[in-house]
Amino acid sequence: MDGVRIERAGVDDAGEILTVQRAAYVTEAQLHGDPFLPPLVESLGQIRKMIAESVVLKASVEARIVGAVRGRFNERTCLVGRLVVAPDQQGRGIGGALMRALEAEVAGRADACVLFTGHLSEGNLRLYRRLGYAETSRERVADHLMLVHMRKTLLAAAPGE
Repeated sequence: MDGVRIERAGVDDAGEILTVQRAAYVTEAQLHGDPFLPPLVESLGQIRKMIAESVVLKASVEARIVGAVRGRFNERTCLVGRLVVAPDQQGRGIGGALMRALEAEVAGRADACVLFTGHLSEGNLRLYRRLGYAETSRERVADHLMLVHMRKTLLAAAPGE
């Protein structure tokens, strides 16, 4: 992961995050046979609003944004969404680094992180399990798509950390 920087995204990053998001979700759309997955039809305005109202982290290589993840709060739970890595940057550990950075960012404000992914998304499922997420339920949302819901309890930071 040499040269990858992870930091909070700003509203000015929304356009580039949208581009990475759409590129990353094309394979998910093909896998699930659904070109209208929410990340593919989300607008620039919706992403700007999410950046302004929640925790959005970006991964950059030099000046290029190559990944992002977002988290928003529901009481003491962080709802993780839209973990994306540019297709040409996948397999470098960027997704795992973004997830660990988000967990560190929300620790203390959240007791757990929850997320979901498609049941056919084996790479995503492997990543989340490797990061300590456990499946909590499955939800059929269409004939062709079942969502796998996962949860990870966050450890409280030690005093002084």
